[in-house]
Amino acid sequence: MLDLNQSGTDVPGKAPTSKAATPLHPAPLRPYLLVATLLCAVYFLYAYVHFSHFQSPSWDLGIFEQEVRAYAGLNAPVVDIKGPGYLILGDHFSPVVALLAPLYLVWPSAAALLFAQAALFAASAVVVGRTVQQVLGGRSGLCATVAYGLSWGLQEAVKADFHEIAFAVPLIALVCRALLLERWRAAVLWALPLVLVKEDLGVTVAVVGGLLALHGRRLQGLLLAAFGVFAFAATVLVLIPAASSAGTYDYWKKIEENGGERVSLFDSVLGVLDSSVKIEMLVFLVGITAFMALRSPLILLVLPTLGWRLLSQDSNHWGMVWHYSAILMPVVFLAMADGIRRSRGSKRPWLVSYANVAVPVATAVAVALTQHLPFRELLRPETYRADARTHAAEEALRAIPVGARVETDITLMAHLTADRTVYWVGGAPGTAPDVVAINLDFGWSSPIDDPVEYAQQLHPEARYRITREAGPFVVMERTTKAP
Repeated sequence: MLDLNQSGTDVPGKAPTSKAATPLHPAPLRPYLLVATLLCAVYFLYAYVHFSHFQSPSWDLGIFEQEVRAYAGLNAPVVDIKGPGYLILGDHFSPVVALLAPLYLVWPSAAALLFAQAALFAASAVVVGRTVQQVLGGRSGLCATVAYGLSWGLQEAVKADFHEIAFAVPLIALVCRALLLERWRAAVLWALPLVLVKEDLGVTVAVVGGLLALHGRRLQGLLLAAFGVFAFAATVLVLIPAASSAGTYDYWKKIEENGGERVSLFDSVLGVLDSSVKIEMLVFLVGITAFMALRSPLILLVLPTLGWRLLSQDSNHWGMVWHYSAILMPVVFLAMADGIRRSRGSKRPWLVSYANVAVPVATAVAVALTQHLPFRELLRPETYRADARTHAAEEALRAIPVGARVETDITLMAHLTADRTVYWVGGAPGTAPDVVAINLDFGWSSPIDDPVEYAQQLHPEARYRITREAGPFVVMERTTKAP
């Protein structure tokens, strides 16, 4: 279904005409800003309710807050959650998050990161919606904004708390917009910063260069592609290993190992579509665009991200959950706009008719899917009620002194990182933290019957006593001198 015809028409014998020569439909900014404001409020409301109810799904929010806090203090991005003194640039290369330092100075809380992500996602909706409107006309723009804003990739990313890809989402939207409108220099300039968001996006930049070459901008395209490949190689082979205590890029193991056993690249390639979870994700990825994204060369931009995810032996990378698909959403929705534009000039009447209803179909799909996605919780009154567990967690927090060195699990972690030094429970041997705070209901591999004994197993050089018990939460204070 991929259509590389530059003119957007299937009529034989007719010379291609530049899409840029086609007048753009008007798309006043104000309606899109209003919709984006509403989307930002929804994103932040969902994220903040989960945060305030101690429902963070992973340690990532705490990790990113420690990183941003370090940048705000003009310090190296050390993230003690990953290990005492751990330099986070040796894990992923995402210096772009330093841009959040000014916001964090004003609002020193993990909630600031959640708000920043909500605003970045909402900004991308403005880019996507206005571009669709300018390309297709009618009422397509606002419909596409709603469909995009409620897309499963963005909803799952909001549920997964903050991640660095929040910066990539609007940047990729701007890249796709520039390509659609044949603003080649803008495409290059918006693509360049992607290499500072995450190391794998250098390959995506290279594909942008390839698309420029396909559109006849060979020199620009080849230079951008070369830059993308170079940036990817430099980060994973030089910069990250240089910052890592292990001297390597650890995430190669996601492709090379499965349960500690070596997997050949050949077997990884053969297993690209060996799971129904992978196939489901791929179907829904293009299905949310009424499959019209497959008509556009822009769809090629999803290949780098899909490539490493499908090759990975980690099942968390395969499906529709977590944040991994967020950067694909602007690509598929703007590819949909391009695919519809190309299909409207087709000599096949059925395709023209389908193209004319594709945006409403995509909007209906997005709204229908939402009843099975995270935002459905916002319609339930119980979502906003603080239960006994939440009150117990708040009580445990109050028992932990500001400035203390704390070892804890995911439940309390992101609520402590603003004004304490925080370690992952079991990940800081020899540090004898001032406080060990744990949630007995966290889901340990084996139940913790004696919290004090558990704390002293973690730190045999110290002794601890319980200072507060609240529901499943136990706060223990060190009674011996710091080593």
